[in-house]
Amino acid sequence: MPTASPVFTQGKLIAAQLFSGAGIASGYAVGGLLAEQITGRTAMAGFAQMSVIFGAGLVAYPLAALAARAGRRRALTLGFGVGALGALVVLSAVAVQFLPLFMLGMMMCGSSTAAGLQARYAAVDVAGPTATGRAMSLVVGATTIGSVLGPNFTEPGAHLGEALGMHPLAGPYLISMAAFALAALTASTLPSGNGPSAGTDKVAAGTSTDAPAPLGLRAAMRFVAARPVPLFAIVTIVTGQMMMTNVMVMTPVHMHHQQFDLGAIGIVVSIHIAGMYALSPVFGWMSDRWGPGTVIASGVVVFVAAITLGVVDAVAATSSMTLLSTALLLLGVGWSMFLIGGSALLTASVPQHAKVTLQGASDSAMNLGGAVMAATAGTVLQAGGFLWINMMATVLILVMLVFSMKAVPLMKWPGRAMPSPDEEHDLARMQSP
Repeated sequence: MPTASPVFTQGKLIAAQLFSGAGIASGYAVGGLLAEQITGRTAMAGFAQMSVIFGAGLVAYPLAALAARAGRRRALTLGFGVGALGALVVLSAVAVQFLPLFMLGMMMCGSSTAAGLQARYAAVDVAGPTATGRAMSLVVGATTIGSVLGPNFTEPGAHLGEALGMHPLAGPYLISMAAFALAALTASTLPSGNGPSAGTDKVAAGTSTDAPAPLGLRAAMRFVAARPVPLFAIVTIVTGQMMMTNVMVMTPVHMHHQQFDLGAIGIVVSIHIAGMYALSPVFGWMSDRWGPGTVIASGVVVFVAAITLGVVDAVAATSSMTLLSTALLLLGVGWSMFLIGGSALLTASVPQHAKVTLQGASDSAMNLGGAVMAATAGTVLQAGGFLWINMMATVLILVMLVFSMKAVPLMKWPGRAMPSPDEEHDLARMQSP
């Protein structure tokens, strides 16, 4: 029986990500406002968005474990499906004005975020080792279209909700529910096979019956802790998310404090989102051409520039729209470089039987780290202003650089192939004092 074309499979993954991105963006625009209206407390707006990130962190590893057992198709279909159910729970919670149910629904919506992140690895599975970065970045880049389309559904969704007798702000979650359901339907049509890895469900090639069984979480973490390169890859992914979340969620608040209007705040956020996704195909190409390490190193430079501009704005007498726009653009670009470079490095530096488990673990840590930053950033901003927010990002990038010290000599650079995971471990032992 012939297997599906990798290009066709990647097209389905891109479509699923586009639907999911639109659903996330449609609901994201009003989630905080709904939490504020349910409780009457502005502080709860931030916790609504944190719930989505936290939910993605909780679901990411279980979805990866399901992918390891039963294949990417089932994992992605379930992930997007739970997101659709979460949107329905949000609608029910708004109808009865019950905050705990609302937060549960928001966390379930985070399942679509986790599935979207796993989709980038599913694209790698069917692309082959020479096109890892490009395949991954095309799926990530599809989020750009969804993120641009999603907020445009907010007003029509509100009118739809009002016409159906709902709270107007709940209406966009009807759009989110439909978009997540379409993503689940698209994922359910992905090719299936006998297992979870070489393709969405081992599409590209079968595996030998004597291949090692997928590692469990504890074994995988012990494995990666002893190997500097994959450990550094995970740290890169996690710190990139934490730095981005820390600065991004507080920039609108900082701008509001500086008397910017909502239009200006919206422009800066849109520029930031464009930086996050629009250039991801370029970074995927860079990763395949010059190695993931080159992309990560470039990301460090971009993040440092973003933080520097943030500090300059924080200490200036008045905030500058130009400075903040440039800083948030660079913040998004740096995040994209860390995500693409770190994910490609992780995929290239671990054996097949450890890949899916570690991919899920890194996505879980990434989202949980982002949730922690979202939860604490308001307190930090109140205590030390926008300067302290950027100082926190500086600490995170220094932590990432500490982990790079052992990994960098072992990584792939132009003209030098990256050692296999076993060779890398042997080199690390020989270079240890």
